[in-house]
Amino acid sequence: MNSTITIEEKALDVMYKHGRAAFPDECCGFLYGNEKEGRFIELAIPVTNSKEGDQRRRFEISPLDYMKAERYALENDTTLLGVYHTHPQHPAIASVHDLEKAMPYFSYVIISVMDGKEADVKSWKLYDDKREFYEEQVNTPVIK
Repeated sequence: MNSTITIEEKALDVMYKHGRAAFPDECCGFLYGNEKEGRFIELAIPVTNSKEGDQRRRFEISPLDYMKAERYALENDTTLLGVYHTHPQHPAIASVHDLEKAMPYFSYVIISVMDGKEADVKSWKLYDDKREFYEEQVNTPVIK
């Protein structure tokens, strides 16, 4: 599959700051934007990692937060395009757990956070058969 996602600087900055603040735990949030000329992420909104127990290796988004995210998209004339989360001290590669929780259509942006600083960013989408991910090409600005 040939799929591209472009992440605007202000959205990427929100994700990076959230990842640094949550380290060594995983953080998560929603991605909003449009698909007029490819998938374009304009806004990232952090959400509480509601995972009980070990948040260093897992994240969870509550059903209520998903409902709020859908409502936000409707009320603000934007599209909920996906979810971001971090992998502290691990690569930005989608895990088996990520696959089990994934939904079709969404982009799953994963940020590798090493020693408290972002190291890599990748995005993943489900194949139509929902059995595995493919990697999207990520276009990002350089943030200093």
